[in-house]
Amino acid sequence: MIRDDTEALRTAAALAEEFRPGASGRDARRELPRAELDRLTATGLLAVTVPAAHGGADVSAATLAEVFRLLASADASLAQIPQSHFAYVNVLRQQGSPEQQAFFFAEVLGGRRFGNAQSEAGTKHLQDIRTRLVRGEDGSYLLTGVKHYSTGALFADWIPVLARADDDLLHVAYVPADAPGLTVTDDWDGMGQRTTASGTVELADVAVPAAHVVPHHLTFTGPQLHGALAQLLHTAIDAGIAAGALAEAAEFVRTRSRPWFESGYDTAAEDPLLIQRFGELDLRRRAADALLATAARAVDAARADLDDDSAAEASIAVAAAKAYAGSAALEIADALFEVSGTRAALDSLNLHRHWRDARTHTLHDPARWKIQHLGRYALNGTRPPRHGLL
Repeated sequence: MIRDDTEALRTAAALAEEFRPGASGRDARRELPRAELDRLTATGLLAVTVPAAHGGADVSAATLAEVFRLLASADASLAQIPQSHFAYVNVLRQQGSPEQQAFFFAEVLGGRRFGNAQSEAGTKHLQDIRTRLVRGEDGSYLLTGVKHYSTGALFADWIPVLARADDDLLHVAYVPADAPGLTVTDDWDGMGQRTTASGTVELADVAVPAAHVVPHHLTFTGPQLHGALAQLLHTAIDAGIAAGALAEAAEFVRTRSRPWFESGYDTAAEDPLLIQRFGELDLRRRAADALLATAARAVDAARADLDDDSAAEASIAVAAAKAYAGSAALEIADALFEVSGTRAALDSLNLHRHWRDARTHTLHDPARWKIQHLGRYALNGTRPPRHGLL
């Protein structure tokens, strides 16, 4: 059991150092990190957002963001897996009944993991959710649909499923991973984040008691931080990728790169042109970290005093951080080869995993729309929409 923010940060830092040495090999072999995820769970880190009233540490958004940044700096796939876990713990915080909160928070404190079954392929757009919850005469539901990109589902004890009920409103059904009619297939073949097992979840008339269904649509009827918190964790993953790529580039140049013959120096690390480039890249990393920290503080401030204005400020701060951190991760992961030299391109070294992870992860939602909302807010004071992705 983790008791406070300080312990959460200390635990995350130690786990990052523990997971870092094996990250490249797991990626190269597409070896799913079951043992590492079990280790992460055993520390109690996945329960740190359970409210204090239910026995959790209830850490700040700033702490949670830093936990994700640290883990992603070591292994971006491993950090991605619990992102949905925390998002759906937050759904329970916002709309769960007292009975649902008591039950599911106890599950999380007991080491049970949430996955996700949210996105669907082949629909008109992201929010065209066709998975259905059909209510029976006894008040329970039957759940039917197919979900893709279901990160965490393969490793989960409970799989939260985003679905529409008979009223066409969005609900989240919390389904045990071994429920009859539920199938999880590890068919993810992305070029990056190879070991997240973000595959397919199929639901064929899965029985769900009413006590396990949460009215998620109510979250968006007033000021909310659901999207800001979820996007903050995505931002932290991008910032972590940037930090991990830069650290590996520096280590490579110090220990393996040869100096360019015209430089006149004995080592590549003494080359002033490389020093200049590393300074530029570190500036990008520091700016990404600073925007992440600013966004996290905005989320915490809005939590303390939630209204339309504070929710908008939090969403806008997170949008700015996400747009910047994504581009920083891509630039630094690409520049790793520029500063390291030809040998860095050897497939056996697997240095390209940083760029593959950054390129794959930054496709979750387009930065161009975040920039649009920033512009509308800056120019006209238009608050961002309450659709859960800002």
